[in-house]
Amino acid sequence: MSPTPEPGEFVTLLTDEETAALHAAGRPRRWDRGDTVCSEGDVADWVLLLTSGRVKVSSHTPNGTEVVLAVRGPGALLGEFAALDGLPRSATVTALEPVEGVAIRDFPGYLREHGRVAVLLIRMLIGKMRDADRKRIEYGAFDTTGRVATRLIELAERYGEPVDDGVMVALPLSQDELAGWTGASREAVSKSLRSLRDRGLIETGRRRVTIHDMEGLRRRAR
Repeated sequence: MSPTPEPGEFVTLLTDEETAALHAAGRPRRWDRGDTVCSEGDVADWVLLLTSGRVKVSSHTPNGTEVVLAVRGPGALLGEFAALDGLPRSATVTALEPVEGVAIRDFPGYLREHGRVAVLLIRMLIGKMRDADRKRIEYGAFDTTGRVATRLIELAERYGEPVDDGVMVALPLSQDELAGWTGASREAVSKSLRSLRDRGLIETGRRRVTIHDMEGLRRRAR
């Protein structure tokens, strides 16, 4: 049985019949942790409906620095831009843990048969653009600690599990990847995490963060 799709991801917008038709249009695929699902610059005509596991979506600057654009989980649709406009892929998708999905080659054909889904896809793409705009504003308005706090809140809201002393997030990202997601150096992110720990807002461990004071973290994120 597939994990429950994450709130707000593409498949949560579909009816059971639309979801079944999407699965029927593709074939199952799986990747191990660290595998590249698709690469920036590739020319490909398929999209992936992620059914389990989490991936990072990233791009590289001309000097080779990785910029993490998003973390996606079950229910996400990946690669829709290239499948629709025929241009090379604009980002690399990497498995942060073992992942499974359904690869759909004739996605435009599926949309032609399911007009309602095409409208939902447009709305989802607009949402992605709004999120990208919001992150650009964050980079200019927030300091590194504020951006780190914002990303931790996002992870907690999507993946957090309540524990006795707060909310625990099994962090799928290394500090280098978290740095790429916040537009900062690894050293700056390490310093920010230490500052948040010293304030008693969080506790960190290997690949996990426990948030002890969510409201305090939200205030620091502003």
